Amino acid sequence: MALVTEIAAPQRTRRRPAITSLEVMCGLLVLAVVFQPQLTALLDVPALRTGSTVFVAVCVQAVPFLVVGVLVSGLIAAFVPPRVLQRALPARTGAAVPVAGLAGVALPGCECASVPVARRLVQQGVAPAAALAFLLAAPAVNPVVLVSTAVAFPADPWMVPARFLGSLSTACVVGWLWAKLGRVEWLAERALRRVQAHHGDAGRWAVFAESARHDLVEAGGFLVLGGLTSAVFNVLVPAEWLKTLGGQVLLGVLVMAVLAVVLALCSEADAFVVASMPGLPLLPKLVFLVVGPAVDLKLIALQAGTFGRRFAARFAPVTFLVAIGCASAVGALLLGGA
Repeated sequence: MALVTEIAAPQRTRRRPAITSLEVMCGLLVLAVVFQPQLTALLDVPALRTGSTVFVAVCVQAVPFLVVGVLVSGLIAAFVPPRVLQRALPARTGAAVPVAGLAGVALPGCECASVPVARRLVQQGVAPAAALAFLLAAPAVNPVVLVSTAVAFPADPWMVPARFLGSLSTACVVGWLWAKLGRVEWLAERALRRVQAHHGDAGRWAVFAESARHDLVEAGGFLVLGGLTSAVFNVLVPAEWLKTLGGQVLLGVLVMAVLAVVLALCSEADAFVVASMPGLPLLPKLVFLVVGPAVDLKLIALQAGTFGRRFAARFAPVTFLVAIGCASAVGALLLGGA
């Protein structure tokens, strides 16, 4: 009996308590309070103040719509059977793409909300091309964005239909390109994992809570990363560069497209920002409004976290080029290239 005790005794090991994120946060708060004067002096730099303001603004603008998106995503996962979505869309992928794009009118949110919803549509059996068309169209063709655009451009009423057609055509072209050239293996396995059906109200609400929690934690981290990157670029890009674009439409189109990616504005607020830029023709402004909701830094980060880095590395450049082309074509027709 003693021998058994001696042999068994060494197997007993004490588990060290794990340090949780709450304890880490409390420790950082204590350090911040103790060293507040030193931190204030260190961070009291104009560039850091500007960057922190941009970072907070991007996150504050996006978080409410991201929450709406993950809630809608959880509701789809828990309460919408796959057969309902399959019946709502045409069987042919080519016809399902524009229908899914027009469905974006029903979701008044920004691009952060559309990413988790698009992944949930793929997990529910919707063709990836149609889900991606919805992802691109929803942030730019919904009534809230169109009304904000009309308010921002009261003297240019054609800007509203131009933005609607430019964004919808971008979503459709990218969706059709994915249907023709896209590969399923470019999507991460987590984006293709099917949602199991659950019976009973208790099971459905449990699926809703778990899906919403998982999507919010996952997407929130990449939103912070995108907001931080956007803040850094906002500090590094001088505002004086815009003053040289007044008489150069082609250069203005390219610069405003890149600026839309860098600034990473919410689609509900971007019209007011670009409308306040003096000296710019309408065409570069339209390109800014079409490119921004389709591809920006925070959106690229969210897509990489949701669908995988291989997907984002291919999807973002193609969307960027298609958005510039569609916005320029629509602008030439409706705005006269002005």
